Amino acid sequence: MCRILLAEDNDNLREVMTDYLEDNGFQVTAVPDGAEAWDAFCEQDFRLVLLDVMMPRMNGFEVCRRIRAKEDVPILFLTARAQEEDQLRGYALGADEYIVKPFSLPVLVAKCKAILERAGGRAMTDAVITAPGLSVNTLTGKVTADGEEIELPALDLKLLRYFMANQGRILTREQILDRIWGMDYDGSDRVVDTHIKKLRKALGKQGSHIETVIKEGYRFVP
Repeated sequence: MCRILLAEDNDNLREVMTDYLEDNGFQVTAVPDGAEAWDAFCEQDFRLVLLDVMMPRMNGFEVCRRIRAKEDVPILFLTARAQEEDQLRGYALGADEYIVKPFSLPVLVAKCKAILERAGGRAMTDAVITAPGLSVNTLTGKVTADGEEIELPALDLKLLRYFMANQGRILTREQILDRIWGMDYDGSDRVVDTHIKKLRKALGKQGSHIETVIKEGYRFVP
């Protein structure tokens, strides 16, 4: 099931959109403002982000800017602002599409599917990253190690996906922090070591894929 982040400050519209998207096969995390959207994005793994432009605490443009500094997940803006300059600003920040309110729910679903297809055929199909003895379904979050399914917290799942998408490449702590915790994180980089230790333990003997490269960082060795 494809996971969507929906940020919309209108309670009624957010509820209607959530119900309709879920009826059409999507798994939706719905939040009422930009700050909660950013927090949810940092904590979970999404295949598509729907952003209202005008939201309290943090507007959609700022959320888009932060997401683009971290990932290339598709972004669709929901807006009552049809001015050309607003749309150009959104595209300049990395948005994939706009839909102007009021809009048809069937058209919204069609746009979501089309965006996901353009992003690599990920709309409603599985995308699995594999290594010997290990697989991760990037849509459902299902992790299998030695043929057994294991449960990982959202952050550790994102960490594993990042490693498996960059097999054989040395990743520094700074790169991992920026990608997984976000560029605004200002804590200790040792949080990386702590989560990698937890991830290795959760993966059992397949945790040996994650190799420490002294004075440089970590590398996923297939």
